[in-house]
Amino acid sequence: KALSGGQRQRVALGRAIVRNADLFLMDEPLSNLDAKLRVAMRSEIKELHLRLKTTSIYVTHDQIEAMTMGDQIVVMRDGRIEQTGSPLDLYDRPANQFVAGFIGSPAMNFLPGTLRRAGSTAHIQLNDGTQLEAPARTGGTDGQHIIFGTRPEHLTLADAGGIAARVVVMEPTGMDTFVACRHEGVDLSAVFRERHDFAPGSTIHLLPDLQRAHLFDAGTGERLAA
Repeated sequence: KALSGGQRQRVALGRAIVRNADLFLMDEPLSNLDAKLRVAMRSEIKELHLRLKTTSIYVTHDQIEAMTMGDQIVVMRDGRIEQTGSPLDLYDRPANQFVAGFIGSPAMNFLPGTLRRAGSTAHIQLNDGTQLEAPARTGGTDGQHIIFGTRPEHLTLADAGGIAARVVVMEPTGMDTFVACRHEGVDLSAVFRERHDFAPGSTIHLLPDLQRAHLFDAGTGERLAA
């Protein structure tokens, strides 16, 4: 009798466990499974890890797997370590634009603009002229070209102001409303915890949570921290 994908993965895990190893190396163990089975196997592997108390190195391109299963995450690009830290450290304080775009689902939104400083105050001027207050504890210099980053779940609706975006697609999930929209040619995502019914082509105004937004240098991608 042929084994299913999930059964084969369980057999492979069992073979590894009986060796009583000091270290487990798992290279994309869930990559060939369907979505439902991936969730189930993810829980099984984490439960197994907690029970065995054995160090495991888990390689994945799926950031949800990394966030939910890892105590420490190492984000790599082209063989180079971009950042190491706990899942929430990487989510809250990404070292650069690459890490910010990898951690989080849907991915962080990025908008190009310019940092403007006048004395102790700072604001952002997006490329279309929209002005926003600079995030708290922002580094950078006046006139510096920046990328403004805000996560989809950190956007709220407003009657006016903020970032004006045209609705492209709306996807209600029951608990949340996912909206794909576009601002001056830049694709954006927004996730609202309440139900909405936006018509495609309509304009909505989005207010980013500036306490949780980030600025990145447009050239290097490094986060601008004070």
